Amino acid sequence: MDAAIVYSEQPVVVFVVGNQMKKSRRSESRHAGGSQSVWRGSVESGSEGVPRPAGETGGQLVRQRTQLGPRSAEPIPAVRMKSRSLHPLMYRRRLEDGGGAKAGDLVAVYAEQHSQPFGYGLFNTRSELCVRLLWHGSELPGDDAWRAKLAAASALRTTTLRLPTQASAWRVVHAEADGLSGLVVDNFAGVLSAEAFSLGMYQRGALLLPMLAEITGAKHWLLRTSPQFLSQEGCDPPELKSEGCPGNVIIQEYGTRFRVRFDGGHKTGFFCDQRENRRLLAEFCEGRSVLDLCCYTGGFSIQSKVLGRAAEVTGVDLDEEPLEVARENANLNQARVRFVQADIFSYMREMLRNKRQFDVVILDPPKLIRSRMEIEDGTRKHFAMNRLAMRLVKPGGLLLSCTCAGLLPESEFLQLLSAAARSPGDEAEADGQSAAPRSFQLIARTGAAPDHPVLSTCPETEYLKAAWMIMQ
Repeated sequence: MDAAIVYSEQPVVVFVVGNQMKKSRRSESRHAGGSQSVWRGSVESGSEGVPRPAGETGGQLVRQRTQLGPRSAEPIPAVRMKSRSLHPLMYRRRLEDGGGAKAGDLVAVYAEQHSQPFGYGLFNTRSELCVRLLWHGSELPGDDAWRAKLAAASALRTTTLRLPTQASAWRVVHAEADGLSGLVVDNFAGVLSAEAFSLGMYQRGALLLPMLAEITGAKHWLLRTSPQFLSQEGCDPPELKSEGCPGNVIIQEYGTRFRVRFDGGHKTGFFCDQRENRRLLAEFCEGRSVLDLCCYTGGFSIQSKVLGRAAEVTGVDLDEEPLEVARENANLNQARVRFVQADIFSYMREMLRNKRQFDVVILDPPKLIRSRMEIEDGTRKHFAMNRLAMRLVKPGGLLLSCTCAGLLPESEFLQLLSAAARSPGDEAEADGQSAAPRSFQLIARTGAAPDHPVLSTCPETEYLKAAWMIMQ
């Protein structure tokens, strides 16, 4: 599957699939104010085709690469770091010499005065994270090396973990943990939904995703960028997709059906990392009342009812759009689940004022710490929401509290939970038992499902932490 992108005054995106071509005018709908901005501009030859779109100060057009590495007649750009490292993420403060490399280039990475590179990675001088190391050693990787990484990632999930026997959705590529820093890919019933975190990976998306589709047997693919792409990578490119890529699919997870929408939503469309935690939680739910906070499209809520046979399930989320999908998911499974559109802080305080408690409470917020500058504020938010959630659990009931912040170590997360339990409530919440300090028994600590492996040289890949607590 070959792909190319051609721009005119109003860019026309052209995907070449075999001998067929699909054209579409590329426009981007902005949620803020409902404004429409059209991507315009010409693209110069070279590595950086990044003019700004009309009416936008942040967005930029980005040219897709026609090959994964440098052209055969071109020398590979070289950059020099202050020291060598096995860690795949290298920040600008460690950069000694950029060597004229352009944003998105595959570069040879040298250290100190060594004459041989210690690895190869993707470079972006605009980003604080200027090098994403993909290969160690001095041998220049060719297209076969890229294919080998993709094939190994796929084999881990299908052959070793045998995930197709459990679900029709799983993580195929998990960024640094699979040696492909800056790229995550989920397989949703034959559609590869990818998210790029680096300019270099985005520029190679129309080459890598068809290659991965061939390896996995997937029929379609789409590529979007992370919400932080503009601030971190210095550009804001549009979504790419294969011809005929559907807007949604239905997947199954341990027999339960979920609709995954690709138009909007968080990340790649559905959180596969919580698959095993959803299955485990169901074992605690039979005949019990369940509250799912930050429920998104209802993963925990619906599995609590379908697999767990809970007596009563309520899911709460601030965003109405995923709640619409959650209600549809409940209907797909003929599951009676109540979904409420509300701010979880307001909802929890209302429940406390009404002296309402639940047998099982799940707290699975979106990422609250995206950079080191957000650690203090994000930690404070985790503390506040856990303090309230703990007081909504009946004595002897279960609280499952999660964080997906890779920058918050598990030890600090557990300390935060202990402090939240000890902290008394305030007068605005409730009085009596629900406002008093509490304690808990920690019965389990889990993380992401095994299709989200942890790389030993990159502790940030152990991002998801889940604490299972019996509240006293």
